[in-house]
Amino acid sequence: MQIQQAINTACSSLGLERRDAQLLLLHALGKSLVDRAWLIAHDTDSLPAQTELRYINLARQRAAGTPLPYLTGHVEFHGMPLQVDGRVLIPRPDTETLVDWALECVPSLGAPTGSVPQIIDLGTGSGAVALAIARFLVRTGQAGDVHALDVSPDALALAQANAERLNLPVQFMLGAWLTGIPARYDLIVSNPPYIAEGDPHLDALGHEPRLALTSGPDGLDAIRTIVGQAPDHLRPGGWLLLEHGWDQAMAVRDMLAQVGFTQVQSRCDLAGIERCSGGRWPV
Repeated sequence: MQIQQAINTACSSLGLERRDAQLLLLHALGKSLVDRAWLIAHDTDSLPAQTELRYINLARQRAAGTPLPYLTGHVEFHGMPLQVDGRVLIPRPDTETLVDWALECVPSLGAPTGSVPQIIDLGTGSGAVALAIARFLVRTGQAGDVHALDVSPDALALAQANAERLNLPVQFMLGAWLTGIPARYDLIVSNPPYIAEGDPHLDALGHEPRLALTSGPDGLDAIRTIVGQAPDHLRPGGWLLLEHGWDQAMAVRDMLAQVGFTQVQSRCDLAGIERCSGGRWPV
């Protein structure tokens, strides 16, 4: 089978989007996922038999609903190539809103005490948020210690591998939110699970770890825990930034205000949806 024939067959017979069909074929060929132009230049090349079989298997899995990043093992996040698999949630572009807000806060961190800013990412998963912050610190020459915590040893192993491959300094820790953590931080960020148990949208997310998706009847159990614990783990003037569901901003702002946070606010994602909320602990 020729390259163009393979792509056309995956689209027509299995209903794949052309982009997905092309990226899966590049992966089957062992080529970079940014090499789609190569496929066009070589559209009449014949596929080796083993590659064709591998491609058919990948295409069938994609048609059955397996997310593309789990099949290729890669996803782009905030300009970084990350490795992902079924141990972790696939980083979404929406979460870049959380990272951008965190990076805005970085220059002022540690100002009240003059110490090296301490930053922690709770529920780090693939390490996406922590690594994006660490990359920013390295690139801008700013001081800061970045920690990343997760309750899943498997997730931490993958995040550690991403950090080593990207050569970024992040300290990884096993734990459940801030329970048992003695340190105080200048910035706490988290993209915790926030989908309500029983939400019908969960069916479409069946390939991703449920632990990273759901959090109680209203989806806010993890956020309640983090907001409740944060005051004992923030330095004066420190920030807590949280990603949440499309309809949870008001509830999260109320939580933050009730425990004493100031400058409580929300940030919208590219679709104009209030995607993150946060506040500053009083100086």
